[in-house]
Amino acid sequence: MWSTYPNDQVLPAKFWGCSGMRHDVVVIGAGLAGLTAGIRLAQEGLDVAMFATGHGALPLAPAVVDVLGYAPDRVESPRVALPSFVAQHPEHPYACLSMGVLAASLDWFKELVTPLGYTGSLERNLLLPTALGGLRPTLLAPETMAAGDLGGGGEVLIVGIASYRDFYPKLVAQNLTASAPADGRRIVARAVEVALAGDPRDLRPQLLSRRLEEPAVRSDLARSIRAELGSEAAVGIPAVLGLERSHEVWTDLQRWLERPVFEIPTIPPSLPGQRLQSLLTQLFRSFGGRLQIGNTVLGGQGANGVLESVTVAQASREISVSAGHFLLATGGVGTGGIVVDRKGIPREAVLGLPVTLAGSPSEVNPEYFGPQPVDRIGLAVDERLRPLGDDLGHLFSNLHAAGATLAGAEPWKEKSGHGISLATGFAAAAAILEERG
Repeated sequence: MWSTYPNDQVLPAKFWGCSGMRHDVVVIGAGLAGLTAGIRLAQEGLDVAMFATGHGALPLAPAVVDVLGYAPDRVESPRVALPSFVAQHPEHPYACLSMGVLAASLDWFKELVTPLGYTGSLERNLLLPTALGGLRPTLLAPETMAAGDLGGGGEVLIVGIASYRDFYPKLVAQNLTASAPADGRRIVARAVEVALAGDPRDLRPQLLSRRLEEPAVRSDLARSIRAELGSEAAVGIPAVLGLERSHEVWTDLQRWLERPVFEIPTIPPSLPGQRLQSLLTQLFRSFGGRLQIGNTVLGGQGANGVLESVTVAQASREISVSAGHFLLATGGVGTGGIVVDRKGIPREAVLGLPVTLAGSPSEVNPEYFGPQPVDRIGLAVDERLRPLGDDLGHLFSNLHAAGATLAGAEPWKEKSGHGISLATGFAAAAAILEERG
């Protein structure tokens, strides 16, 4: 009998007392990778239980889907750049996927989140303004951001709201004007600040977004912006255009201003990220999935190359949950999916699985923004996204992994994080469905 526990303890048999809970699939982690796989499996009628300590990074990040933004130069067409990128990085998560699987995952995602109106394709990256006025190459963006694609240059008005301190319109406009999208095309950005009626103490992201869901408030905002408009072809606004009714707020502003309006991400928390996380969570539950947040998976037990159960901490008790298949989607070093033990050895946090990395964990690149040896740390997997042991054989036939817990990527540098999570979550679900026949 094989067992593992993150604290390197061999636990007594009574600890694993069966609670009688068994599912078709247990997903560990509720970020984009976990939700993608969970929804895909639940759509096919499987009994899927998802356990997570928290909601993942979606509420903190812009709701865009980056597939490949830099390789190392800025990528114009991911479809063109990916084959050579994968050839040069055979250990990258994309190397486990075909272009067809990647494209299918993007199409599936766009259809799934139709209420948010995502647009984009593998043919060309959008160039969207960042919170500081840089240009971010990204593949898919929600409707409220898509008009901010400045790959062709143009004139834009950047609007700040007085007393709202999480957005800096002058800085954004200055940096956009200094940017060069491509082929000498220019961006001309002008910044203005308008007032919004009401108590300035209410101008925090969530409260401001709620206020803009009131027609009278957003009408007042539109009148203030119209008074400042010149020849600009589009209007950029901080990403606070509603939480549950963003389509309605965005549509009204475009109609009243008679030109495209686009949201610009602000510092975390991210309202577009919260919209996406909320929608995906609702969809998972609507397909019959069971999501339990605040439940930490402590370890697992298996035998003969099959993972049989995991142990979940729930409030004051610990229960054993069994399933036919398991998916790890707990993230990387930044979210605690990969940890370093007391001996300085990195390992996967839930089951204690061995990880792989480029270089030695003791090596440090003296260049602050240069690549670090631990940047690409994570699980090595086979073509079915099953974690591999030190002998390069898969550890469990029914265990898969997806997202930032996989080795070989530098998402912050490549601008590939959500693309990896979406594509590998989709592919892991497909592998499980195939194995179940």
